[in-house]
Amino acid sequence: MAKKRKTVLLGLGLDGKDGHVRITKGRNFRLYGGSEETHEVMQEKAVKFNEHLDKRRKTLDDIGKEEFVEIAEKVGLKVAKEG
Repeated sequence: MAKKRKTVLLGLGLDGKDGHVRITKGRNFRLYGGSEETHEVMQEKAVKFNEHLDKRRKTLDDIGKEEFVEIAEKVGLKVAKEG
């Protein structure tokens, strides 16, 4: 039986210099790396993103690009521009 794919937010922190490997997995997100401060900020934004999804009674798989960008901007996530 084929495994169903699931959409998740992926956070990568590239400023970790203290030797700690930080990994946080949550509903709809996976966060890797970063300094303690950066990782904490990523966690806060991922949780806030989930709160917005919950208010809309949706999952990441339910929203399109425009709605994703709208929520991302509300929680302070940087969204890569196309082109």
